[in-house]
Amino acid sequence: MNNPADAFIAQLAATSLLEWMAVILALGYVWLAARQNAWCWLCAFLSTAIYTWLFWQVTLPFQAALNVFYMIMAGYGYYHWGKDRSESRPLHNWPWWYHLFIVPALLLLAWGLSRLAEGQFNSDHLWLDASIQVLSVVTTFMVAHKVLQNWLYWFFINIASAYLYAQSGLLLSACLFAGYVVFSVYGYYQWQQQWKVQHATRVFN
Repeated sequence: MNNPADAFIAQLAATSLLEWMAVILALGYVWLAARQNAWCWLCAFLSTAIYTWLFWQVTLPFQAALNVFYMIMAGYGYYHWGKDRSESRPLHNWPWWYHLFIVPALLLLAWGLSRLAEGQFNSDHLWLDASIQVLSVVTTFMVAHKVLQNWLYWFFINIASAYLYAQSGLLLSACLFAGYVVFSVYGYYQWQQQWKVQHATRVFN
């Protein structure tokens, strides 16, 4: 029986240079986004351009389409944050009932998309693929508009993504998204601290 650790190392060693580049740029994106640095969007554009190609190669059509969307949103996000200093843009806190409506509606949409794609793609994970796609689209808009709860969405999206990529043979990317789970906690903490300061300033003014 092969040693699991040896198999893991062998898979990492076989990772393509393109995937390594995508992972490094993706880490740059999430680190800079947590610190509200507008240059995160450049890292996002380059990383998602590479991932568009990689996901298409392993028959994850919704992930490939999602990364095309991410490329467009990278430009939108940079523009939206860059109109003035990104750190000065106010955070938004959506009420809980928004999310009770949004999440079931998006999962239902994902189910419909996966059913439509069943005859066109040979994949065992179409519903999960589609769910990650539609949730990520909405969550990316939440990041661009600085909605605090985006990090909670990313927490669950990243867990699902790590599983999906591991099942698809993209081990390094699975490790990246497992790390993103931790980053999402860090990002939420950072933004929540600013929200508290922002809210207190409004109350006392």
